[in-house]
Amino acid sequence: MSIGLSVSGLEVKAPSGRTLLAVPDFALAPGTCLGVRGPSGAGKSTFLFALAGLAENATGSVAWEATDLMPLSAEARAKFRRHHVGMVFQDFLLFEELSAAANAALPGAYASRARQAGIANTARSVLTRLGITHGARTVESFSGGERQRVAIARALAANPEIILADEPTASLDRKTADALINDLVALARDEGKTLIAVSHDPAVYSRMDRVIEIIDGRIASDEGNP
Repeated sequence: MSIGLSVSGLEVKAPSGRTLLAVPDFALAPGTCLGVRGPSGAGKSTFLFALAGLAENATGSVAWEATDLMPLSAEARAKFRRHHVGMVFQDFLLFEELSAAANAALPGAYASRARQAGIANTARSVLTRLGITHGARTVESFSGGERQRVAIARALAANPEIILADEPTASLDRKTADALINDLVALARDEGKTLIAVSHDPAVYSRMDRVIEIIDGRIASDEGNP
């Protein structure tokens, strides 16, 4: 099942009081692949983290279907992320001493015992689809592209309806980056997931259903919005 997004009156401020992000109104249909572009420091990652309920000093409304993250406690937001959100970080955040399968199955550590086997199975299935073997080799020796594929498998292991990706192709060579974004978009579309990818990479935008540009903390353009 896909989840749609509705944002209203969203503001994120720095500790100094300066406005980092201001989004008066924004909506995203369930199952959409959205690209977020803009110059460095414009507020793209702040936007992504606000959608995950991770932005500090945020006000307004960020509603995934009937769940508005803003009034929730930190614990309740974390629970929502565990059940509904898969995050792909720019710096991978993998455990070097663990294998690909062990890293990808990490969401199971925060799930009920009844869900752990299913999460591990899904992690292995996504790794296979992404061309990563399940051997005992630790990710310490993996290439950047292999590491990012493990990170994607980890994000999808708990079968989330929402995928939030921060610079998923950063630091990858062109061939590896193209293959990775093709895989990520195909996985999202095949499973009917909502994908939001922040990136400087035009190849990412070209695969999206819709692209917004954030400049100076505001949405300056919106391409592909029906």
